Amino acid sequence: MPSIYDTITQQLDGANLTQLSQQIGADEATTSQAIQAALPMLLGGLARNASAPGGADALSSALSNHADSGALSDLGGLLSNPQSGGGAGILGHIFGNKRDSIERGVGGATGLDKPQMSKLLMVLAPIVMAALARRHQQAQTADAPPSATGELPQILEHEANEAKQKAPSILGGLIGMLDRDGDGNPLNDITRMASGSGGLGGMLGSR
Repeated sequence: MPSIYDTITQQLDGANLTQLSQQIGADEATTSQAIQAALPMLLGGLARNASAPGGADALSSALSNHADSGALSDLGGLLSNPQSGGGAGILGHIFGNKRDSIERGVGGATGLDKPQMSKLLMVLAPIVMAALARRHQQAQTADAPPSATGELPQILEHEANEAKQKAPSILGGLIGMLDRDGDGNPLNDITRMASGSGGLGGMLGSR
């Protein structure tokens, strides 16, 4: 069973990557790198929320609305009209008031400006939710492999770790550097660095 990271990166390739790159106004190589950096952040944010009191139940309820959303089966429609996927609301739930800092921080580190990263996350968020809804459904079946079983927080933790490990080495290093306080949650570090002196660019060196 492919991971959520693999499922999405495979879907967002070829013609879909070309269309998404045109949608956000970036070249395909930069867009691909930004996708690979954003997925661990999205999955990590979902894992953090699911582990909070009541978070798993709330997320499970939300996933029922995305199980048949078509975000995976009709990528062309979503790429043509990103607002149709409800990405803004999803991102608000995942990142809360850290969304702005994450868009600036991760976007700047991967070669996108904030508006471009915002557009990219708007597309990625409903795709991640649809892929997670599918994985959650698969986990309920009797013949689900061990990696897909367990409660939603465990599934998400597994998927977030897979995404971190499969991201290219430069991005895996970025995620590790972002999590400077070692709490396993780089989101708080992105917020601090994006708003502090030097920001991510100063920490990572000039590109």
